Amino acid sequence: MDFNGSNPFPEGVISFLDTDLYKLTMQCAVLKYFPDVQVSYAFKNRTPEKKLSRAAFRWLQIQINKLGNIALSNDELRFLQTTCTYLNKPYLDFLKEFRLNPREQVKASFTPSTDTGSDDDIGEVDLVVKGKWVETILYEIPLLALTSEAYFRFMDTDWTYDGQEEKALDKGMRLLEAGCVVSEFGTRRRRDYHTQALVFRGLVKAKKRGEEQKLPGKISGTSNVHLAMRFGIPPIGTVAHEWFMGVAAITGNYETATRTALSYWVGCFGEGVLGIALTDTFGTPVFLKAFNEPIQPIADGEADPTVEATGTVKNKEKPRTFAEVFTGVRQDSGDPANFVKIMREFYDKVGIKGKKTIVFSDSLNIDLCLEYKKISEEAGFDCSFGVGTFFTNDFVHKNTGTKSTPLNIVIKLSSAAGNEAIKISDNIGKNTGDKKTVEKVKQQLGYVEKDWSLGDEAKRWGTEGEAVKA
Repeated sequence: MDFNGSNPFPEGVISFLDTDLYKLTMQCAVLKYFPDVQVSYAFKNRTPEKKLSRAAFRWLQIQINKLGNIALSNDELRFLQTTCTYLNKPYLDFLKEFRLNPREQVKASFTPSTDTGSDDDIGEVDLVVKGKWVETILYEIPLLALTSEAYFRFMDTDWTYDGQEEKALDKGMRLLEAGCVVSEFGTRRRRDYHTQALVFRGLVKAKKRGEEQKLPGKISGTSNVHLAMRFGIPPIGTVAHEWFMGVAAITGNYETATRTALSYWVGCFGEGVLGIALTDTFGTPVFLKAFNEPIQPIADGEADPTVEATGTVKNKEKPRTFAEVFTGVRQDSGDPANFVKIMREFYDKVGIKGKKTIVFSDSLNIDLCLEYKKISEEAGFDCSFGVGTFFTNDFVHKNTGTKSTPLNIVIKLSSAAGNEAIKISDNIGKNTGDKKTVEKVKQQLGYVEKDWSLGDEAKRWGTEGEAVKA
């Protein structure tokens, strides 16, 4: 595949593997436990000033419909079989025959601010996805990537690919010199696939130079499975908020949902496999209560076996807890310094002596990685960093040299099994879902609202048109 700067390839999304790894791991678990559950997803643009034209929307529609043509290739299947050995045979057999059906499962709409019928009309885009969870789970990442690509093909076009590989190489080297363990997490808000490929090629060069120079840091991989296959680098990822949101909506019990979701996860993949846990779907304090529960994995077709109706543990011999078995946790919202403090206090309180890992993944740049690395190591943690948009959508306007900012767009599970699905996180700006359900669950869980001073979702990657630091 040619990744030169003058011949972008490909347009749009052409592979099931052009997604984040955790979509495949979650699809595997959904197939095992919830193969017939119906769900819906909702789109949100946290940068509403960035709109599409009618022409951009039409391109987006065409690309969405093309998703129905994708099939898993033999090479891709072999890669998953040999590299992602935690994906079981029933799932890989399913994926081998699987096809998306966007014409029936995705509703894309365009509402112009002023409707003249022209291709130049500007307006709001909305995306709604409905269908079986096991089928529709693969839409999120492609739809976000395509929406971003549409914007930068039609709306903000004053940019070039020039220097992207070199910029990524420089960023990678700076992180390696500082001893950071870094993976690339930038698929969903990338400028396009070609940008991500250029960026990752730069990171691979940094990886090789770092190894030659025996630098203390490490480029550990990418969340994008397709690029991992192309470059011979490990795919990185475990689980997303969607898993906890879905299990909570299906069971209707938010007080036990986190424990149940963790139990299903271990039941699907085993203890110690895919062992970085995401803490903030319903707030980290709620998660930590479940994290200290003893593990009793859920087998096929079983109800949650972790407790009897009285709430007492069944087994007389107490098994290990989730916190003991999981390698560590991922921080994705709220104040990272406070999160490190909370996790240190938690592990100390429950008597876990082994060194654990914190993975940071919330809107990172180099300075933040270095800051959080220092805080984590001083608290006795290993740490690593999932860096996304800072790698794959870091551009300037060609004519002015000022900042060209990304879209901040998300697609979240909005219902499962006919019930509202919500997320309340560790920062109010990242809350999603039906407002009445959000408030009800907050009261049930005793959730304390948090508003991090650096958590403005509209300006996580700078301000449009601002001067760029040299």
